[in-house]
Amino acid sequence: MKNNTTYDAIVIGAGHAGVEAGLSLARLNKSVLLVTLSLDSISNMACNPNIGGTAKGHLVREIDALGGQMGITADEAVLQLRMLNLSKGAAVHSLRGQEDKIMYHLNMKKIVENEPNITILQGEVVNILTADDGSVCGVTTDMGNTYNTCTIVLCCGVYLNSDIIIGEWRKAEGPSGFSRATSLTESLISHGMTIRRFKTGTPARVDKKTIDFSKMTEQMGDKDIYPFSFINDKSKPCDVSCYLTYTNENTHQIIRDNIHRSPLYNGTIKSIGPRYCPSIEDKVMRFADKDRHQIFIEPESMFTDEMYVQGMSSSLPIDVQLEMYRSIAGMENVNIMRYAYAIEYDCIDSTELDSSLMVKNIKGLFTAGQINGSSGYEEAAAQGLIAGINASLYIDKKPPFILTRDKAYIGVLIDDLVTKGTNEPYRMMTARAEFRLNLRQENADIRLTVDGYELGLVSKDRYDRYLRKTELIELYINDILNKHVQITDLTDFFNSIGESIPSRSLSYKDMLKRATISADMIMSTFKELSELDVRVLREVETMIKYEGYLTKQDASIRELKKLEDRQIPSDTDYSIIEGLRLEAKQKLAKIAPLNLGQASRISGVSPADITVLMISLFKK
Repeated sequence: MKNNTTYDAIVIGAGHAGVEAGLSLARLNKSVLLVTLSLDSISNMACNPNIGGTAKGHLVREIDALGGQMGITADEAVLQLRMLNLSKGAAVHSLRGQEDKIMYHLNMKKIVENEPNITILQGEVVNILTADDGSVCGVTTDMGNTYNTCTIVLCCGVYLNSDIIIGEWRKAEGPSGFSRATSLTESLISHGMTIRRFKTGTPARVDKKTIDFSKMTEQMGDKDIYPFSFINDKSKPCDVSCYLTYTNENTHQIIRDNIHRSPLYNGTIKSIGPRYCPSIEDKVMRFADKDRHQIFIEPESMFTDEMYVQGMSSSLPIDVQLEMYRSIAGMENVNIMRYAYAIEYDCIDSTELDSSLMVKNIKGLFTAGQINGSSGYEEAAAQGLIAGINASLYIDKKPPFILTRDKAYIGVLIDDLVTKGTNEPYRMMTARAEFRLNLRQENADIRLTVDGYELGLVSKDRYDRYLRKTELIELYINDILNKHVQITDLTDFFNSIGESIPSRSLSYKDMLKRATISADMIMSTFKELSELDVRVLREVETMIKYEGYLTKQDASIRELKKLEDRQIPSDTDYSIIEGLRLEAKQKLAKIAPLNLGQASRISGVSPADITVLMISLFKK
């Protein structure tokens, strides 16, 4: 075998996780070999052509605040922006961008190509090499080349031994017609890793010219909305429409009549699929009381007539698919350009990772993305960024960078994966974050910019923007909004909004505490506020309105930190601790928690076990 060269790090896979891992390593001055099965699959959106959404928008803004790339590229390729959940509280407001998937891929590919510390290689890694001490030392490819390194970030997505399934038809290939990786799974098994089999799927792509949009409801994007990246003050012009339609009883009957041909129901697919992104046949069978389901028709790109049928993921045979899709209003004559399919793939048991995303028993091997059992571009990119950062710190022999659950959604995501594990493709949701009121997408820069700057990923210009924002927040809260408004001016304002006039003068802060009064309303009414930064003022408004709740949550965070600060020695032998239940001993030994906080979140470890552990380890 040929021994080509040595790199500080090798990143295997160039999807959303691999790109963020490679860029973070390179920007931290590490030489990187980025290996991908196909250059055409770099940051490919194999499924839905959008970035963000509920909880996922939070992840994108956190990636951006730390100095990652996803948010910037999403802003460049956006076709439509919408803010989801505006009828609910600020904690769950989530930005979603309909993206031009071709532009997104090309822009990200160019960014990676232009990064001087990255060397890109199209090829398949078939073996991970380890030294005598068990740490990684290189990889070999299917062409027989060997590349040396002390650090590997494994970002294989859904390509490990993947199979595409449509009805009775099965083909050994990756998503979107790309090749799959056929040998790396065996290498991982040989190194003692546990392999599992998960499944996901995607809907059909249909020809725009064969859709009757007049029978659908047009869905416009939001205007005057901020973008994903904190370096952009406003989004680029984007006004491409999506369309809403529905399934109907005829659709459901077609599915019921052919359910015996569904791989999900006839035993062909045995792997575990995503709970929160079910196929249309699952929706119809599991929610039999529903007489219709929403279907969104979304553009894939301005460079193609392909339209994405959001909400109709399926693995039914192609003849059933065509009949099913043509039963939808506006799609009576639709032509399918790419059929819907399910994909099965290998992934690992994420509890075999520590909180830095390094495999516990293979030093220098980090994993990120769907190989860890997660789903979604945003979850993958978040893990890729953190794995890349920690791979760089590992090279420099520095402690890992670990985000806690109270600091970021990324912290919740990784802690869930490595502490609790997952028995199905993991999806980030706001409900998973117990401190979500603190983890709003609008304040991701306040929470994480300093970390990104200290790591070396955030530029001085971006850091200065953060400082200016924090100064404005302090100025608004402690000065400008404390000014009282004369009762005569209040009379006019409260009359204009149809509310009873207060009996005394109020400060702007007093007004913003009211649920019916917004920052935009007082800015448009009172001239001395008209020149304020509207985005900052809206953020301050949230802080004021939720002040009591935030105070309570801060108290909960302080209690959590007491447990998080109790570090558990890495050499702890749980088998000899008296009073621990057998299940707790086994789970604690497997997860090897860093501290009591993490130990308390392990499934099968009870509060009584934590008390025993606390007394045993900290009785002195």
